[in-house]
Amino acid sequence: MPQNEYIEESIRRHGRRLDHAERKRKREARKVHKDAAFAQKVHGLKAKLYNKKRHAEKIQMKKTLKMHDEKNAKQKSDDAVPDGAVPAYLLDREGQQRAKVLSNMLKQKRKEKAGKWSVPLPKVRGIAEDEMFKVVKTGKSKTKAWKRMVTKPTFVGDGFTRKPPKYERFIRPMALRYKKANVTHPELKATFQLPIIGVKKNPQSPMYTQLG
Repeated sequence: MPQNEYIEESIRRHGRRLDHAERKRKREARKVHKDAAFAQKVHGLKAKLYNKKRHAEKIQMKKTLKMHDEKNAKQKSDDAVPDGAVPAYLLDREGQQRAKVLSNMLKQKRKEKAGKWSVPLPKVRGIAEDEMFKVVKTGKSKTKAWKRMVTKPTFVGDGFTRKPPKYERFIRPMALRYKKANVTHPELKATFQLPIIGVKKNPQSPMYTQLG
């Protein structure tokens, strides 16, 4: 036996403590709080390196969750999609199975044809920055005013990870992040709730397009 494996040898011979599992569970539960406290306390170069590591971990965790995420398709009835457009609050009530298949088919077609046809953009009223953003004061005496909070609905993709809050210029509140849109199909005369793939162009300005 190598000289440094005496702990493993002891575990093999005598086993672990009786409360080992409980102690391990509690230690892991405390670790989250300890990490958060350390992240708030640390500063300087060590803080930059630590935040970079945490940032990478969060991105990896989001990717893993997305891979394991399974959509539970509701299959309530085998009826055909009802005639006429259905309002949003009735989407989950009837024609669920057929609507699911159609929405998947539409998504597939849209992915295949993405970039081939351009969307006609209607002429819209310009929105002023005062209406779109709310100024967020920061700093100890609330004198800095470089942060902006978005006040209109926005779209953020699945792979989106926030910047560290200290350096985030545009804050997009969770309540205003939309991932799905109710789309009425003109030929089928039915309403589908489809996930938004992305914002191609916001006619207001390139900055609004970038913010979703």
